[in-house]
Amino acid sequence: MALKFAANLNFMFTEISSYCERYVAAKAAGFTAVEGVPYSEPVEKIVAVKEREDIEQILINSFSGDISKGELGFAALPGRQKYFKETLDLSIKYAKGLKCPRIHITAGILPEHKPADREKLLQDMETIYIENLRYSGTKLQEEGILAVIEPISALGDKYFLRTQSQGIDMIKKINHPNVKLQVDLFHAQRTDGNLTNLIKENLPIIGHMQVSQVPNRGEPDSPGEINYPYIFKLLEEVGYDGYIGLEYKPTTEKTVDSLGWMKK
Repeated sequence: MALKFAANLNFMFTEISSYCERYVAAKAAGFTAVEGVPYSEPVEKIVAVKEREDIEQILINSFSGDISKGELGFAALPGRQKYFKETLDLSIKYAKGLKCPRIHITAGILPEHKPADREKLLQDMETIYIENLRYSGTKLQEEGILAVIEPISALGDKYFLRTQSQGIDMIKKINHPNVKLQVDLFHAQRTDGNLTNLIKENLPIIGHMQVSQVPNRGEPDSPGEINYPYIFKLLEEVGYDGYIGLEYKPTTEKTVDSLGWMKK
């Protein structure tokens, strides 16, 4: 089975300032599919470029706010349930316009708190998160869109959903057929390791995958901890038939010069 790769337009082709022009660059580099966070441009403008280039949008993130202000999603945030639902509507608007079949629902960064209050805060956030993901699962299912959740390690213990084991536990607690796990092997290696069994044991609940090298988040064949030839062979053997998002930072000045590994 041939694996399918999608360029992440927030990590790749960033030498091009225009987000829309990254679609053009991705198509010129040979990609037939992309993923990313498209909210910097009006949806109509992005749709026009995507359709002109005849390229598939296979994933977008939900609207996640301003990371410079400490925002990375709202699904688990106390007191932001109404705003979460409003921004989910915006995310659906973009997904439908782009004919995108899945949305990564970002969880959010923990509010400022005292150490003594952390356990209670996390319990409250988990309750809110489960409720919001069940709501999202149903609402997206009505639109023919899959909801996925991704554990993110890059912010240390500030992000609500951080480890693969926590993500798997949340999938079980959410218990919704339209909510699955997005496994980014960069984050998985940093927090959990044991990638072989992670993939084999959880394939039925995996709704999307992403790759980059550890520790510097470069392309798969850059120096690092993960043996990607082995991983890609494993994904073929277990029958993973979804796209693999290339959420890596090219170690080369031009993104196209980082793509040699795809020809091997």
